[in-house]
Order: sequence, then structure tokens, then C-alpha cells
Amino acid sequence: MKTKLSLSVAAAAVGALLLVGCSSASPDASPSASVSGPLASVEWTEDESGVPTVSFEKPFSVEASSALLVQDGDGAALEDGQLVSLAYTITNGEDGEVVYSTYDNGTPESVLLSADQMDPVLMDILIGAHVGADFLYSVVDTSTDPASTVVMAVTVVDAVTPLDRAEGTAVEPVEGLPVVTLDAATGEPSVEIPATDPPTELVAQPTIKGDGDVVEEGDSVTVHYTGWLWDGTVFDSSWEKGAPTTFALTKGQLIDGWVVGLAGQTVGSQVLLVIPPALGYGEDGSSDGSIPGGSTLVFVVDILAAS
Repeated sequence: MKTKLSLSVAAAAVGALLLVGCSSASPDASPSASVSGPLASVEWTEDESGVPTVSFEKPFSVEASSALLVQDGDGAALEDGQLVSLAYTITNGEDGEVVYSTYDNGTPESVLLSADQMDPVLMDILIGAHVGADFLYSVVDTSTDPASTVVMAVTVVDAVTPLDRAEGTAVEPVEGLPVVTLDAATGEPSVEIPATDPPTELVAQPTIKGDGDVVEEGDSVTVHYTGWLWDGTVFDSSWEKGAPTTFALTKGQLIDGWVVGLAGQTVGSQVLLVIPPALGYGEDGSSDGSIPGGSTLVFVVDILAAS
């Protein structure tokens, strides 16, 4: 069982992977293993099963995030906008102890390779690298007091290019449910919500049926979505933010209505979710006040990728 320390360090380190910034990398960049910088002194070794271990002079610390390509892979080239699956260990720079490892549960985790969502030092080494690449990443973990450095040993296991929008076979609308209309140019949805009481049970109705892989609970999924209250008020939209988002389809990280409603759907599908309060934000509402207590929620979700 993971300790609270492990979870907090993992959250801090993986969260740092997603720092917003502008990268100098370009799609034509050719990666090379750097021989300078704070990570140059870190040694990467692997056990018989391929799980990496890092060793360094302790304590190891950095003032800013740093990345080093240890070895390029021999798979497909990584490209901007892909969903990349990463297997990794996280080691505390103070004492050299491993505090988190995706190898413990055998499930890599995925992030979007995008300058809008990823630390630019990682964009610099990954754009133009290949599936199978090994890299080191160090970052200051501010969840500890005092702050400490963690070192991630990461392997790119896979990369998937998300769709731009849902694509597949249109599904006949179901009478009595919100009616979805799509912008012809962009695919951004709008809805007409009926002037009736909302359903009391979860609705997960495809409006477009994609022919991609089946999404499973625990997958990392990349989606475009908009969410409305039952009165038609928009409270969240990746379309308005200008980019899709990626998250783990896991209870505790998402409202249950998303997890239950999207598990079993297929990549490429667009799904209309109508989520009753018990599977949404309950009687208390959201912490930021944007969703009142007792709200029924309506989402239109384009499933662009899953891994």
C-alpha cells in the first residue's frame, strides 16, 4: 500500500510534468543525450525485470526542473500533441529511497505531450525522441517541509495520437434527452435542454459511435468536453480553454458519473452524460461554488484517445 508520503511526492512530481510553459522545441528537433547539467552525475541502472534504479551523491538537489535523455528508443518518433504512456520510479534526492513506482501495479501513466501542458524542459528532449526512450527528470517537491528534490527515472512505453474531434457513426437521438448540436467547422457542441425534470438515473448516451478501442476504468483518456447545469448554464469547457484535457478515469479523481459513464465507451465516440447529484457533486456542490448543491449535470464528451 502506498504511503501518504509516496502519494504526495508522486502527485508533486507528476504534476510538475504538466507545468504550463513555452518550449523551444520544434517537431524537427533531433534529441541527444546531454552530458551537462545537474542530472549528468545521476547513474541509471536496471534490475533483471527492467525496473530502473538511480544512484547519486546524497543529498541531491536542484533549484529548477531539469531533464536528461539517457537513451533514445527505437520505436515510433514522438510528436507534439500525442498521449504518451510513461513507466517510472520516483526517488527522494535526500536519502535515495524510492517513494513511488508505476512498476508496483504494472500500469504506466499517461500525459499529453504538449507545450501547453508539459514542462518545457521535457518538450525539449522528447520531441523527436522515440518510443522506448529513457530519461531522467528532477524537480523540487514543495509538498515537503523543507522542500526537497525528487528524481524520476522514466521510460516512454507508448504514444498515441489523439483525434481532433469525435468521429464515427451518428446515433439517433433519444427522445426526452438534451439535444446536441455541433459546430460544423470545429465540432464544438451546444445543447438544448428540455424543460422537464431531469432524469434521476445516470444517462450515458453516445451521439457518435467511434470504432476505436474500448475505454476501461483506470485508463488515461484525452477528451474534449463541455459541461452544463440543467438550466443550460455552462460551468466548464475544454473547448473554451482551447485544448483537450487528459486525466485518469478513476473514482476519487473524477466524479463517479464520468467514470461509470465513460467506461465501456469507445475511442472516437461522443457521449452525452446526464449525471444526477449522487454521482456528481452531491448536495454540497463544488468547492469553487460554480456547481450548486443538488445539481444535475449535462456533459458532451468527445473521447479522443485512451491508453
